Parts: sequence; structure tokens; C-alpha cells
Amino acid sequence: MDTESAWKSYTDEDLAALEKLAGDYIDYISENKIEREFARAAIRDAEAAGYESLASVYREGRGLKAGDKVYAQIHGKAVILAHIGRRPLEQGMNILGAHIDSPRLDLKQNPLFEANGQARLDTHYYGGIKKYQWVTVPLALHGVVAKKDGTVVDVVIGEDESDPVFCVTDLLIHLASAQMGKNGSEVVEGEDLDVLAGNRPLVIEAAQGDGSDGADASKEAAKAEKEPVKAFALRLLGEKYGIEEADFLSAEIEVVPAGRARELGFDRSMIIGYGQDDSACAYTSLAAQLAIETPERTALCVLVDKEEIGSVGATGMASQFFENVVAEIMELAGESGDIRLRHALAASSMLSSDVSAAFDPAYASVFEAKNAAFLGHGLVFNKYTGARGKSGSNDASAEFVAAIRRIMDDAGVAFQTAELGKVDAGGGGTIAYLPARYGMNVIDSGVAVLSMHSPWEVTSKADLYEAYKGYVAFLENDR
Repeated sequence: MDTESAWKSYTDEDLAALEKLAGDYIDYISENKIEREFARAAIRDAEAAGYESLASVYREGRGLKAGDKVYAQIHGKAVILAHIGRRPLEQGMNILGAHIDSPRLDLKQNPLFEANGQARLDTHYYGGIKKYQWVTVPLALHGVVAKKDGTVVDVVIGEDESDPVFCVTDLLIHLASAQMGKNGSEVVEGEDLDVLAGNRPLVIEAAQGDGSDGADASKEAAKAEKEPVKAFALRLLGEKYGIEEADFLSAEIEVVPAGRARELGFDRSMIIGYGQDDSACAYTSLAAQLAIETPERTALCVLVDKEEIGSVGATGMASQFFENVVAEIMELAGESGDIRLRHALAASSMLSSDVSAAFDPAYASVFEAKNAAFLGHGLVFNKYTGARGKSGSNDASAEFVAAIRRIMDDAGVAFQTAELGKVDAGGGGTIAYLPARYGMNVIDSGVAVLSMHSPWEVTSKADLYEAYKGYVAFLENDR
């Protein structure tokens, strides 16, 4: 079945709403590039929309009733928002689930070193990346440094116009004859993704008599004599953030492309920016959750971490965080008990809000056009993902797909269905199979993306708008 461009159906009112959503989205993903920042912003916006901390409600012994709005978070990296509906939770919930982590480089625990007069930061890449794409791209540092005294220092360097940026260097073409003959996965090795961070040495004379106590001055002078460029970088970090080299041991610093997301194309119809897998779906899911009035079925927006590395850890979908939060909500709503919890989970429906691969005419050979997502054709549904013989996939039931079709058609949402390329071309997965373990209906749905997992990814404003509309319609569905 052919689908048409959603742009053809828009009224002036639609276009105004689309541009407003796209503008807000550009700001959001430019200012919240990592999971900690996205979670913090989501909580801020939820509180502004009347959501209360679930932990506070529980502590105060208050119950929950229809219309109440609560949120829970874990380790500052995953958030669940719940808008209590009119029906008992045991009858099921409508759930949007997205991830807020993206492929990137992470600083190692002992990252800073000096080599031939250059200060560099050692990294370990996170998620599936083409390593060669990360060279010579202006980079920024985002994250936190946790100190022994319990203080946590937020770090963002490279986003303000007055900030310096960083980069991974590349081999000049004049000396790259051997490199150019390598397999793409070997052109740049993982251990070569060192971030260039400095070239100016700390002059020993400047380190002495600078007002610091004698022991500190002597220690700094010794470092300056051995590794002067590294010593100067450490001095700057100490002055700006009050941290020392040992504090890297308890730091989480992520290296991401520097700069804002931008409109793309003569017609400004697209957006290019970092981390749109999965901020394109996480943002529209959050916006939909905050926009709805009191629903019939309780509405949940689940924003989790670690999807890019298998949904593992305390903040990933594979943890008990989701189940624990639902159990706590049900107890406060007067529906406690393990059997009721199991009934509620099994009776729920979920859109696993994750991006899909947009058909790219430059690489048409890996797509099967009849079952591909096209930029600007609306919200994408993937009945299954996985690889080859659907390995690692959640395969939504025909009945649930039919229900989704009805919901989208009734709400006037432009949508399309797709697979992730040709059967043997590759594959991928999402969080969908994890909530499906409870017996709930789950299907992958999201925004089509060009250049997925590259430092800069591309989406269509129309697809963002249709995703938002579709997510609202799903949360408000009462069947």
C-alpha cells in the first residue's frame, strides 16, 4: 500500500501547530542532549503541568484518584509520568515508552593524558556507531562529576558560543593510503577515539608564587614539569569546576556533537540534530502526556535509559523500576496486591515509541520499498523489528494492529507501516519485548530518521507532528 506525504493535507492551522511543535522540539533537544538533562527537563515540565512526586505522595500517605498526576524517577536518568484515569488500573493502562539515551562517546574513568604536547581524553564509545563519523566533528562535554564530599558538579562545555569545543583528530589524506584500504569498521579503531583537549603548557614559574599554599604549589610544579599541557588543563578544570584529576573516577562525562539542532532544506521541512534517536519520540511522547485531560484509562509516559546497550542496569527498561512504580501507584489508588498488578500489566497497551529507518534513495538497495518508511509520510508502526528471522523482536498481534489502525484513522493521524530494511540486510531492536513479557499488547511506533546513529540525524517536521497527534490519540483511547 502506498502512503502519501502528510504535508499535502495540512491547513494553515495545522502548519502553525506543526511549526510551533518543531520549534519547541529544536530547543528541547539542543538543550537536553543526554539522559540526565532530558530527565531533569521532563520533571521540570511535569511539575509545571501539575505533576507531583510519587515518592512525596507515598510518604505523606495520600491516596490517588482520577485526575491526579504523579511522576517517579530513578538515579536522575529515567522518569515515569502517570495521569490517573477514571477506570480501575486493574483494567489496564495506555503507555508510551521511549528511551532518552543516544549513541555517543563516554570518557573513561582515567581519561586525561598527555602525548607529544597535546592533552587528550580517552573514551569508550556507547551504543552502535560508525566510529569514523566521529572524527573532526566539533564536540561538547556533558555530564556530572561526583566528589567524595557528596557534592555533584554539572559539567557542560562546548554549547555556549563563548565555550571552546573538542574534537577527535583524523589522519590527513596525504598519509592515509593504508587507512583508505581498510574495512569501514577498522578505518578508525575504538581506542583511537581520543578527544583533543589542549595544547598549552603550564609554565612552572607561573605555578609558583600564585597564592596557593606551598604543598599545592610544589605538587602542581611537579606535574607541570612532567606533563605541562595536562597540568594546565587540570588547573583550568579546578578553577572552573573545583575538581581534581581523581574526581574523574566518579564522573559520568559524555561526549556529544556540539551545537544546536537546525532546520534543514530550502523549505525548512526537516530537522538535523544530535540524538533524535530517540529524542524525536521521547519529546513527542512527553508532550502528548502533558497535553491530555483526565483519561478513561490511566496514561503513562515511560522515559528510560540504556536502550542503546540492551536496556540493562537500574535505569533501563529491563530493571524493576517500571513494575515497582506501577505497583506503588496501584497501592495508593486502593488496588494493591500482586494479582491485581499482574492483571493491570497484562491488560495494558503500549506504544514502544522508538524511531524507524527512513527510506534513503542514496542507499536504496538495502530497503524494500513496499515495506519502508518514507520521510514526511507520518507516524511509523513496526509490527516487528529484530534481525533476519525476527530474532530479538516483539511481534505485535494482528488484533492490536487493527485497533491501532482504528485509533489513528479516527483521529485523522497520517501513519505508515515499515520494516527495518531488507530481511537479511541487518536489523535492530527496541524496548518492546520487555513490557510484552507481562502479556500486554505492544507495538513499535515512532518517527522515521535518516542517517540514524550518526552524529547528526535528520527527521521531518511532519512526522514529528503526526507522532504527537498519534500519541495523544492513543493515550485518550478508552477501549
